[in-house]
Amino acid sequence: MDALRLEHHLLAPQGRGRVPRDGFAGAAGGARCGDLVRVILAFNGERVAEAGFAASGCGAAQAAGSAVVALVRGAGLLDAARVGPAEIAAELGGLSVGKRHAADLAADALHRALGAAARHSAALAARPGRTLVAMSGGVDSAVAALLCARAGEPVGVTLELWADPENDAERSCCSAAAVTSARALAHSMGLPHLTLDLREEFRAGVVEPWIAAHVAGATPNPCVACNGRVRLDAMLDLAGRLGAARLATGHYARIAEEEDPRGPLLRAATDPGKDQSYMLAALAPASLARLAFPLGACTKPEVRELAADAGLPVAAKPDSQDLCFLAGTDGRRFLHRHGGVADEPGDVVDAEGRVLARHAGQHGFTVGQRRGLGVAAPEPLYVIGKDRTRVRVGPRRALERREVALRDVTLHREPVRVRAARLRYRSPALPARLDGERLMLSEPALGPAPGQLACLIDGELVVGHGTIAD
Repeated sequence: MDALRLEHHLLAPQGRGRVPRDGFAGAAGGARCGDLVRVILAFNGERVAEAGFAASGCGAAQAAGSAVVALVRGAGLLDAARVGPAEIAAELGGLSVGKRHAADLAADALHRALGAAARHSAALAARPGRTLVAMSGGVDSAVAALLCARAGEPVGVTLELWADPENDAERSCCSAAAVTSARALAHSMGLPHLTLDLREEFRAGVVEPWIAAHVAGATPNPCVACNGRVRLDAMLDLAGRLGAARLATGHYARIAEEEDPRGPLLRAATDPGKDQSYMLAALAPASLARLAFPLGACTKPEVRELAADAGLPVAAKPDSQDLCFLAGTDGRRFLHRHGGVADEPGDVVDAEGRVLARHAGQHGFTVGQRRGLGVAAPEPLYVIGKDRTRVRVGPRRALERREVALRDVTLHREPVRVRAARLRYRSPALPARLDGERLMLSEPALGPAPGQLACLIDGELVVGHGTIAD
C-alpha cells in the first residue's frame, strides 16, 4: 500500500464539487451504509471532457470519488468502462479490507453515470467486429462473451431492471447485485462493461401489465414481453450508439433465412432441452437481423466445459429458475405489495357452476393446476378456467382443446407456413394450422391458458406468434 497516494486524494481531491455542464450523474451508497458517492461526467464526442464528484461519509469515500475523476477524465467511453474497484483502489495506492467498500461505491456511481451517458448521448464510430454482449453474470452469457472475444471486440452490458429488498438478489439476473457481479466478470475477461438502468421501463412495460393480467384472470408470460419490448430493444439501441453491428446474447436459439427481404426468422437451438426460441418469439425480424446467438449450436455441458477451460469462475454456477422480479418471494405477496391486489374470496365451481369450495383469490391459480384446489373428488380435478372471482375446475379431459382463439397475431411469413404451435414454454409443439385468429390443432392441447404466448412454427422456424385469448 502507498499511503501517500491516498493522502494526495484526501488533501487535494480532484473534481470535488464540480458539476460539469450537460453532465450525466450516477450515485451509489446512502443511508444503509452511511457513505454516498456521486459522479458526474460530461462528454465531448467519445471522450470524457470533464468529471466531478461529491461524496459524504468516510474519508475513503471522498478519496475514491477523486480517484474516479483522475482515472476517467480525458478517457474514451469504453476505456472508462474498464474501470472498476480494482483500478480505483490501485489509484489510491491500495485499500485495506475495511476501506475497500469505498472503491465499490465509487465504481457503482461511475458506471451509473457511464450507462446514462452511453444510453442518451453516445455516438461512437462504427467499428468492424465490435459486438455488444448482454451479460447477466451467469455462465451462458459469459461464454457468449468469450466466443465473441475470439472473433472480435466485445463490449459487455447488463441491465438493472428491478430493485426490491424482499428479493433474493443472488437469484435474480437483473438486480443491482447481479449488475455488480456481471461487471466484475466482464472486467476479469478484459472487457469494457456498461450498465443500463431500465427500472422505470421494466415496471411500466412488464410488471404492471403482468399485475393487470393476473387481476383479469389471465396467466401472462412476462419474459416474452420483456424480450420483445424492453430488454433487447434498449440493448439494440445501445449497440448502435456504440458502433457495434450486433448484439449477442447467451440465449439458446439460432437465426435462419437471413437473406429473405422480409427479414430473418428465429430458429430453434440445436439442444432441444435448452431451446429458448419460445421466449424470443415476439422479436421482430428487424431486431433479429442485428442479433447473434453464439450458443445456438451448443449444449449446456459444452458451454460449461468452455467456461471451465477458460477459467471462468461461473463455470459451475446454477441456472436461474425464477422470474427475475419474483426471486426470493412469491406471486401472491408480490401482487399485494406492488399492485395493491388484495385477496378477493370467491367460489371454486365445476363445469355446471356448482360450488365445490371457496378460494382466497383467483390470482393464486393457473389453468392446468391440479394441486392446492381445496376440493375432494372421486377423480383428480384441474383448473380449467377462471375469471375475477370464480375458479372453474374439472377432470383432465375438460382441459383438452383442439381449437384455440388467439389475439394480436403477428406473422412474418404466409399463414400457410404455420404448421405447428407451442402453447407453453416447455410444452411440445403440436401440429396446427392458422385460420384467421383461430389455431386449429390436429391433436388436443391440455389447458391452453389465456395470456400465454402461442409460438407459431414451421419445422424449426418461428414464423409468428399470438396471445391465447379467453
